[in-house]
Amino acid sequence: MTLQLPYERLLQECGSKHIALYRALREAIASGLLPPGQRLPSTRRLAAMYGLSRGSASLAYELLAAEGYVRAGVGQGTFVAGGRQAPRTELAARTPGEVRAAAAAPSAQPQLSAWGRRVTEQADHRMSDSAHKLEPGCADTISFEPRGIGERWFPWMEWRSRVANQWKRIRERHETPADADGSLELRAQIAARLRRERGIVCRPEDIVVTGGSMQAIALLAQLLLEEERTAVVENPCYQGTRIAVSSTGAKMIQAAVDGEGIVPRDWAASLLFVTPTRQFPTGAVLKLERRLELLSWASRRKAWIVEDDYDSDFRWGGRPIEPLKSLDREGRVVYVGSFSRSMRSEVRIGYAVLPPSLREPFIRAKRLHNPYPESIAEQRALAEWMAEGGYDRHLRRATRVFHRLQDRLRSGLNGELGELFETVPSDAGLSLYTYWKIAPELYGLLASKCRELGVMWGDGQRYEADEAIEANEANEDPFKRTDKRRSAVFGFAHMDEAQIEEGLARIRRAAESLGLLAPGGAEQGGSTHA
Repeated sequence: MTLQLPYERLLQECGSKHIALYRALREAIASGLLPPGQRLPSTRRLAAMYGLSRGSASLAYELLAAEGYVRAGVGQGTFVAGGRQAPRTELAARTPGEVRAAAAAPSAQPQLSAWGRRVTEQADHRMSDSAHKLEPGCADTISFEPRGIGERWFPWMEWRSRVANQWKRIRERHETPADADGSLELRAQIAARLRRERGIVCRPEDIVVTGGSMQAIALLAQLLLEEERTAVVENPCYQGTRIAVSSTGAKMIQAAVDGEGIVPRDWAASLLFVTPTRQFPTGAVLKLERRLELLSWASRRKAWIVEDDYDSDFRWGGRPIEPLKSLDREGRVVYVGSFSRSMRSEVRIGYAVLPPSLREPFIRAKRLHNPYPESIAEQRALAEWMAEGGYDRHLRRATRVFHRLQDRLRSGLNGELGELFETVPSDAGLSLYTYWKIAPELYGLLASKCRELGVMWGDGQRYEADEAIEANEANEDPFKRTDKRRSAVFGFAHMDEAQIEEGLARIRRAAESLGLLAPGGAEQGGSTHA
């Protein structure tokens, strides 16, 4: 059997071999190109077809099995779910050419709700990022765009074994799935860890496990916001938070951020989304006085605060920052955390610590989307891993690696590229935020030249309000905006030291070719465009 899958295209999009293969197979099954009952190649043959390791092929099959797309029998092979004798649907009976033709044909346009229209419009405006496409022919790409941790830094074999064991137990015991709030074992481990590491005193029943932190943020926005209500978000901030708020129809206040985090004001609003322990994307830490001001504002306004602690597991120095939740005495703070940053983005496990008054509405809303918890085997595997100390060992190992990578990147930005970028101080997290130091119009020139050389980074402007939207609406490259100070975000946790050094060297070569830096190294520097 020969499979014609869009593997290469998906590999360029996600950068992970087993995830690209999994997505390619999933698309083929969902479209009917692989009908129910179709036997799939062995992992050995599939790996040979696409030049992968057998382990990557096995991981792809395991992910498909976990989501019900395929079924496997010991010694029998792997089949598309639906049974060998399952009746062929009209879609499955079509030839591949017919399926492609049907997909290309015009279809009836749905009458979307106001929420549906807002979601669609916001996704189009804010998730598109044409500025980061490389020039044709750049196969050896080095990307500093933040992606979370790299595959090489996560113990995949150990994790696979634990998840497989949990699936085996579930099948053997014919267990009833947990409720929508998630695995009790995992919630107990999270509660113990929050008490120990964050100073948050909570019970397992105060915690709801979610499919990543974004699911929690979106559900809270839907529960607490509607037209005529107002929410506060940081500027800059994570795009997903802004989209979640805008989609509800609520008004939005863009709160200023400086070197000490969000600047408190007496906002006329009922909800605040904030990242106090490490502001996204700048990395600023909210000082205690401001945290207390936010709690005072919430009390005075009878408002809610959603505290997104997305990226504070990896710290290089200083004591952990005391979360808002640990200071909350009125039950007005919802604490949202995630394991997708400390493990892998493919591990979609997050959680919310909810005040009693919000817990039941939140569970009911989540149950509407997921009557049973998603990734229950992964949840139980994580609980077991945490209980046995494996998760903490992983964090310690990864922290040592990322501290070294962060040091190398920071020294390069401050040294070889110090005349171009000003790095914001940060003692935690998996990315560095920088400001462009010279003329704004030169920023876009350098970014364009770097793309020709196969290197790129995250543009800070995509996280800011209004300007990025206007640029997308006008079909402009946001790298070429010149009406304000430019910023850049450099991720490093998916890289190794050699890649960081090569990426920095390419940026410097691009800068030298444009006359932004003098040739011959940083010690001979002296920008010609001060």
